[in-house]
Amino acid sequence: MNNKFMNLTFLLSLFYFLNCSDAETLPYSSFENQILTEITKPEFTAKVTRIIDGDTLEVIYGELPVMIRLAHIDCPEKRGSQPYGNAAKKVLSDLCFGQNIKIEFTGDKDRNGRYICVIYNPEGLNINKEMVRLGMAWHYKKYSTDKEYAELESEARKNKIGLWLDINPIPPWEWRK
Repeated sequence: MNNKFMNLTFLLSLFYFLNCSDAETLPYSSFENQILTEITKPEFTAKVTRIIDGDTLEVIYGELPVMIRLAHIDCPEKRGSQPYGNAAKKVLSDLCFGQNIKIEFTGDKDRNGRYICVIYNPEGLNINKEMVRLGMAWHYKKYSTDKEYAELESEARKNKIGLWLDINPIPPWEWRK
């Protein structure tokens, strides 16, 4: 290699390390930290890019993929082929896939690092509540005391909507055991 190229490489490397001496100042880490700070605001808007299952989705915020777990609800499991697991995923997809949704961050993350949120479609429909109303989710009483979700579940049960068509549906928290 010629000397000019080696000198230029050395100078660029030196400049890089002097300006990026720790992980917090690396360009991507800095961007990621900025995005994560934005996400922890009470509300933000992002585009839904992937539906994982009935209560989990991925959004793109800035350039960062963010996993969202829907607050107050628990849906049948897609894994292990729990009845209505695939139906719940499809309903969530129909309600919000590809849309820019409003996201209310509860301030918590679950044990898998997903942001626990309430989401709204562009028309202002509360998707979390809609999943319960359509019989695609249980009110997750272990983590929620919101009476509206309990009432929506009770109404869906009474009217035998969605998973409530089954005589004895198994809650996801039991299915996962």
